[in-house]
Amino acid sequence: MKVRVLGSAAGGGFPQWNCGCRNCDGVRQGTLNAKPRTQESLAISPDGKHWYLINASPDIHRQIQEFPSLWPKETRGSPIEGIILTNGDMDHCLGLLSLRESHPLVIYATAAVMRGFTAGNPMYRTLERFPGQVTWKLLSIGIEQSLTLSRNRESGLSIVAFPAPGKRPIHLAGSEPVGPEDNIGLYVREAGATPALAYFPSVAGHSGPLAEALQGATAILFDGTFWSEGEMQEAGVGNAQARDMAHWPTGGIQGSLAFMAGLAPRRRILTHINNTNPILREDAPERAEAKSAGLEVAWDGMEFSL
Repeated sequence: MKVRVLGSAAGGGFPQWNCGCRNCDGVRQGTLNAKPRTQESLAISPDGKHWYLINASPDIHRQIQEFPSLWPKETRGSPIEGIILTNGDMDHCLGLLSLRESHPLVIYATAAVMRGFTAGNPMYRTLERFPGQVTWKLLSIGIEQSLTLSRNRESGLSIVAFPAPGKRPIHLAGSEPVGPEDNIGLYVREAGATPALAYFPSVAGHSGPLAEALQGATAILFDGTFWSEGEMQEAGVGNAQARDMAHWPTGGIQGSLAFMAGLAPRRRILTHINNTNPILREDAPERAEAKSAGLEVAWDGMEFSL
């Protein structure tokens, strides 16, 4: 299985358009030892020819353009066979509306995420230009499901959705209680193969299903949004705490770093990194601490195989 990080930043990207914090200003000015990043998304493939996206960020056009394997191979068409959504946040599904050019789309999502994106959303009609423009394939928690190619051929990849601690998207907050289908992580593997990828870009804290999914994986991409609980406050850009935003900070006594360091997978990679996070700086002490614990920091264009 081939894996390509299309985007590794949290919502807003890095630098964020309206942020002048130390990180964003420094990367704009070229005075910071850091790479710019687009909003989080991943591409996976069984063979380098047929690809699936995990999440469709608002930066999807740029991400496709920067990865030739996703370019059309004919006058009209795409090697993108499907898009898998881990939740209904705008930075994970807004890119779907940018793929409205009369091309059939196959979207894998839980029923809760599908309802949140389609119900009462007039813009969704831009993806209904012809019958069957969008095919929804519903994910059931804990059930292994095959990813298919056109004409229902098997791709050789399968996924399992695991509930991840989190919350509903901002535009749906308070409309109904948070359920296990609102925020998921994925366990991805080739049919009959042992190597597996766990993808959990949004995690509010520890849980049993989370630990179960991660222990069985060969490589993990995990929520690295914030380093500290009060990071937004410290950067002078807001008062919300990390856990208020349903993200488990990496550092600190109760952070995810120790949890991640104790896991079996040989590759543990942080993604969905907020623009205020010091680990964006390659020479930051927090970056060194993560590295010493065996954690990598994802960057746009990062590739590896399982």
